[in-house]
Amino acid sequence: MLGLIFFVLFTPGASEFICTSSDLEMSYTFCDSTAHVFMFNVTPCNIMNKTPWKAALTWIPRSDITFLKTVFQVWYDSAKALHWKRVLCSGADDKYAVCGALKGETLVSAFDIKGFRSEFPKGNYTVVVQGFSDDYEKNMIICLNFTMIVKQDVF
Repeated sequence: MLGLIFFVLFTPGASEFICTSSDLEMSYTFCDSTAHVFMFNVTPCNIMNKTPWKAALTWIPRSDITFLKTVFQVWYDSAKALHWKRVLCSGADDKYAVCGALKGETLVSAFDIKGFRSEFPKGNYTVVVQGFSDDYEKNMIICLNFTMIVKQDVF
């Protein structure tokens, strides 16, 4: 059993279900070809309840995280809906748990996803999250492709 867990965690392209419920289904895959030790989860698994999502992250980075720029791209039913960039770690006064993580160190963090809980129309959402160790977006250290299927309108 333990071998299967490590196989899934280390296999590029393997899909991981985050959660499934009567109104929401979420999963992710890696969009780069490198194996990762990474696990992500959110609760509660619904879109109807306006309770903020609690996220849990476990990650062993392949390089030191002294600088981290994230790029979020969101598509709704194949149409680009959002493109957002933000520097999370710059080496000075970093407030996120991932900042300062060392290569090979197990990073375990829990956090709320705030400001995200808006009304989502029924449909398929694709969210690509890329992490770069430079401001020029040349050195990608992680790439995740999240799929979110909203099964009913929230209005």
